[in-house]
Amino acid sequence: MSETTEKAPTKRVQNPNAAAVRVAFDPLRPTEKPQDYYDAIKQKFAEARDLRLSYRPDGRAQYTSDLTGELAEYEIDPWTEATEQRAPINDTVECLFIGGGFSALLTAARLREKGVQSIRIVERGGDVGGTWYWNRYPGAACDVSAYDYLPLLDEMNYVPGSFFAKGPEIFAHCQAIARRYDLYDLAVFQTTVTSTVWDAQAKLWRIGTDRGDTMSARFVICANGTLSKPKLSKIDGMQNFKGHSFHSSRFDYAYTGSGLSGLKDKVVGIIGTGASAVQIIPRVGRAAKELYVFQRTPSAIDIRDDIPTDPAWAAALKPGWQAERLAKHMRGPVLTEQQKADLAALPREEKIRRQENQNIEHQMRIHARVDEIVRDKATAEALKPWYMHRCKRPCYDDEYLPAFNLPNVHLVDTNGKGITEISKNGPVFEGREYPVDVLIYATGFEVQVTGIYNDIRGENGLELNEKYAEGMRTVFGIHSSGYPNLFIMGGYQASFQFNLTFMLRTQGDHISECIRYVREHGYATIDAKPETEQWWVDEVIRHRGKTNRNRECTPGYYNFEGEENRRQDGNYNGGFHQYFLHLTEVKKDIEKHFKFE
Repeated sequence: MSETTEKAPTKRVQNPNAAAVRVAFDPLRPTEKPQDYYDAIKQKFAEARDLRLSYRPDGRAQYTSDLTGELAEYEIDPWTEATEQRAPINDTVECLFIGGGFSALLTAARLREKGVQSIRIVERGGDVGGTWYWNRYPGAACDVSAYDYLPLLDEMNYVPGSFFAKGPEIFAHCQAIARRYDLYDLAVFQTTVTSTVWDAQAKLWRIGTDRGDTMSARFVICANGTLSKPKLSKIDGMQNFKGHSFHSSRFDYAYTGSGLSGLKDKVVGIIGTGASAVQIIPRVGRAAKELYVFQRTPSAIDIRDDIPTDPAWAAALKPGWQAERLAKHMRGPVLTEQQKADLAALPREEKIRRQENQNIEHQMRIHARVDEIVRDKATAEALKPWYMHRCKRPCYDDEYLPAFNLPNVHLVDTNGKGITEISKNGPVFEGREYPVDVLIYATGFEVQVTGIYNDIRGENGLELNEKYAEGMRTVFGIHSSGYPNLFIMGGYQASFQFNLTFMLRTQGDHISECIRYVREHGYATIDAKPETEQWWVDEVIRHRGKTNRNRECTPGYYNFEGEENRRQDGNYNGGFHQYFLHLTEVKKDIEKHFKFE
C-alpha cells in the first residue's frame, strides 16, 4: 500500500511574491453580525477552556520529557544503527552549534560567508536536519509555503518541488546545505551536550557531552530548536501496555513497514490530534485494520490545496527572489494614506473587538468545513475547535477530515479530559477498554526555554534557569547579560512567527554580524549590557498583555498549558517588522548596547 494518495493538482498561476500568510485579520473591516453572536461564541470558547483546565490544572506538569528508565525506549533514535564508537574530543573550535537543524544551518552559512572556518555542529541525532531528521512519520510535510519555509533557497539555487514540501525533500535540503558550506567536516553526531560552562580566564566556553567530550569554543550558539525534546502525557498504567508503542517523532517503520503494509491486520491507537497526528492519521487510517483516534482537544483544520511547482515559474525566478518574499512579509500590507488615517482614528477597544470577531468568523468557517466533509454528525461536532484561531497551532490538511468517513477509523472524543489510564490491552476511557496492537503517542515536544539537556553556566557559575527564576531576561531572546559569546536561537522574548524560519533568518543574520564585529575589531568577547537587557525586558512586557488572549486560550504549548506566567516570560508581540528594526538599530550603535573585552 502506498503511503499517501495525492489528488490531481488544481492548475493555477504562481506568484513569487505572493503573501505567505494564510489568514490576515483586518481591523478596518466592520463586523459582519450582531455583537451578541460573537459574545455567545466567545462564551463557548471560555467554557471549553475551563473544562480543559478543570480536568488537568497541573499545566506542564501533566507531561514528562524525562524519557529514562522504563520510558527510555521512546527516545531511541530509529534512524541510525548502534552508536558509532569514537574517542572523546578535547579540542577547541571558534564557533560551536548545539543542534543541527535550521537554526544552525542558517547561521553557520552566514558565518562561512564572513570567513569563519572553524565551525562545529554537535547534534544528538545521526545527521543534520533537526525536526526533519526526527519527524519522518507518514505524511510529514511543512504547513507553510515551502518557498518561504525552506531556508537559503537563493544561496542554494533551489526551488522546492511543491507549495508544501514533503519531509524527505526538506531533510535532503538540510543535508545539501551542510555539504555546500562544509559543515560535516567538524560535525559530531549522536552526541548530547550536557554542560556549557564559561571559563572567564580563558574566555572560552567549556562543553561537556554524554560521550565524555571536553570541547572548548569561543562562541556557542544554542540551536536546539523550539520543539525538539519529545514528551509523553503522564498516563496511569502506560508501562503495563503489552502491545507495541512509540512516539510519533520516532516512527517505527520496522514494525509498520515502509509503506505501512505491516498494519493491514493491526488495530492501531493514536493518542493526540495535534499537527503531527493530523498528518499521520489519514495515512495510518487507510493502512490499518482499525484505527482509534483518542482526542482531547480538536485541531483547527484548514484547506491545504497543495500544488506542484510550475517549472516555467521556477525558471523565471530572478536571483534574490526568496529575500524579496521575506522583505515583503516583514513590511506587511501596504496601506493607503486614507487607510492609515482610518486606522489611527479607530479606538483601541474597537480594533481589538473587530480582530476578535473576525477570528471567530474564521473559526466558524472551519466549523462549516467540518460539517461539509464529515458525514457522521456526532463525529463532526467533536472535531470542531472551540477556541480562537491560533490559540493552538493551526493545521492545513485535505485528507484528515475525510479519514473519519472511513469505516475503520473511529474517533474517541474525551471532551477535554484526555486518556488517563492504559491497561495491558490498550487505552481506557470512562470504563471502556480499547484493545489495540500498537499505540502511537503523538503527544508533542517540550518547549525550549533555555538549553535542552544542557546545564548552562555563565559568569560566577550562575545557571541560566537560576537567572530566569524571577523572570526571563534577554536581549531579543538571543543574548543574556553575564553569558558572553553565547547566543540562543528560537527561544522566548524573540518575535513569534508561524513560519519560524523567517525569524531564525533574522536571528542568524544578527548573530553572524555580532561575531564578525568581535573578530574584526580584535575583541575577545561580546556581552549584553544590563541596561540594554532591561530595555528589552520592558519592551517585551509593554507588548504583552494588550489583550487577555493568552489567558483566554484553551491550554496548549503556546500558553504553557494554561499556566499563569509572568508577562516577560513569552514572545515579543510588537510585530516582526518592529523586531527586525530593533535588531537593525542596535547593530548601528552596537558598542552602546554591548560590552566588549
